[in-house]
Amino acid sequence: MLNQPPPIPERDVLNGDSVLTEALTAFGGDPAAVAALGLRAGSAQARRWAQQADANTPTLHTHDRYGNRIDEVEFHPAWHELMSVAVSSGLHASPWVSDRSAAHVERAAGFASWYQVEAGHGCPISMTYAAVPALRADPTLTERYLPGLASREYDFGLRPASEKAGLIAGMAMTEKQGGSDVRANTTEAIAVDGGHLLTGHKWFCSAPMSDLFLVLAQEPAGLSCFVVARVLPDGSRNPFRIQRLKDKLGNRANASSEIEFEGTFAERLGDPGRGVRTIVEMVSATRLDCVLGSAALMRAALTEAGWHAAHRSAFGRPLLDQPLMRTVLTDLAVEVEASQWLGLRLAAAVDRGEDAFRRIALPMSKYYVCKRAPGQVFEAMECLGGSGYVEESGLPRLYREAPVNSIWEGSGSINALDLLRALATSPESLTAWLTEIEPIRGVDAGADRALVDVLDALAVAPAELAPRARWLAEQMALLLQLSQLVRHAPPVVAEAFVARRFGRTPATVGATLATGESEILERALVTL
Repeated sequence: MLNQPPPIPERDVLNGDSVLTEALTAFGGDPAAVAALGLRAGSAQARRWAQQADANTPTLHTHDRYGNRIDEVEFHPAWHELMSVAVSSGLHASPWVSDRSAAHVERAAGFASWYQVEAGHGCPISMTYAAVPALRADPTLTERYLPGLASREYDFGLRPASEKAGLIAGMAMTEKQGGSDVRANTTEAIAVDGGHLLTGHKWFCSAPMSDLFLVLAQEPAGLSCFVVARVLPDGSRNPFRIQRLKDKLGNRANASSEIEFEGTFAERLGDPGRGVRTIVEMVSATRLDCVLGSAALMRAALTEAGWHAAHRSAFGRPLLDQPLMRTVLTDLAVEVEASQWLGLRLAAAVDRGEDAFRRIALPMSKYYVCKRAPGQVFEAMECLGGSGYVEESGLPRLYREAPVNSIWEGSGSINALDLLRALATSPESLTAWLTEIEPIRGVDAGADRALVDVLDALAVAPAELAPRARWLAEQMALLLQLSQLVRHAPPVVAEAFVARRFGRTPATVGATLATGESEILERALVTL
């Protein structure tokens, strides 16, 4: 015998995941609404598309053969297949025009399933989803663009928005000199008839072939938000100079670029000088997808590790029967389940209009879940040994992808500080968090101690908490995850989570406890 696992068979990624389907149902969704996508995500064809899109990275064409500036990015056909499935499945802006009561939860479950195939194309899908709540600051722009953004037709290419069957949105905020400090931006907006002309640079602009972008620029009133279309209504190209594509660690199927505005026409979105407040609606929605995406990467890695352990033997028996391997997989499974429940709970908050809860829960969740992903994917890679370090296993691609959600849409410290701002400016947000975690009181002495520590810290002014902001975000996110497990998951999962996250253990690299491993592994690896 070769003692090598067979290829993972085609499977249903959504309905084969008991946690994801339970969470979808618990928050009011119907698995049937996204069932077809789960089957597509588990197909051999989807896996081939992912490999092809990652291996054949986008190509920038700044000029045509005659020397005319065109600023176009060419993608491999596999990218367009991935995008087409995502758009036709409504993973972009469709939930905003749906009359389904759990449209955002259903979309979150679908996004978490399809993201496991390939993460790079999730960026423009997420930005399109996130553009809608920001666009609502201007009814005229909403009326013009929402039908195209919500359309389930993927229509690639640079043409006027009015001539396209579907639209994709992006954003351009970051500049060289400021980074996360967008108030240091220097891109300038000059008022003209019907709008503004922008001049300046953007250090990061992903998916530059999108149809419209939300952009921050300075005007006399201060930093404002603008909408920039790649193609103007008369069919002419809006000046949008793509200087180069970034050579990134991961997310390689997606084009991330540096761009220059040179008299680029734009329309203001929201009030002058209130650009951050306007675009923060887009940032909040993309942060939700960062949580969902990181949980999806961890789930995909766990699938690979579990399949390998079930079909490879060492020292006379299957790896899955080896006590220490079972402990490692159990630890991975608990982390994945806690992240999945939290991600869908955040999506439910969108359906329910729980703005105060989202204001505080998103930055802490984005901070913690996205921080966990690289270590969890690495742990899964190690389960495969040397085979996991080889590209064809798929684990290296997941590993390269894992850090991006923690860095984009505000790195770890930015999200921790956003949590402090929520505490300082929105007392109702803290009330919403306390209400949400109420079920954990008295469940475990360690969790109770953690809650007391958090409440003691919150007794001081938020401004004084800056040095401890990351600790606070982690503890509050852990308590929020525990509340979801106590409410919804089998007791054995909540007990294992408590033991691993609130137990008094000196170990720091995980897999130190074996609480409830058999039940948890049966639940996590049921489809394998």
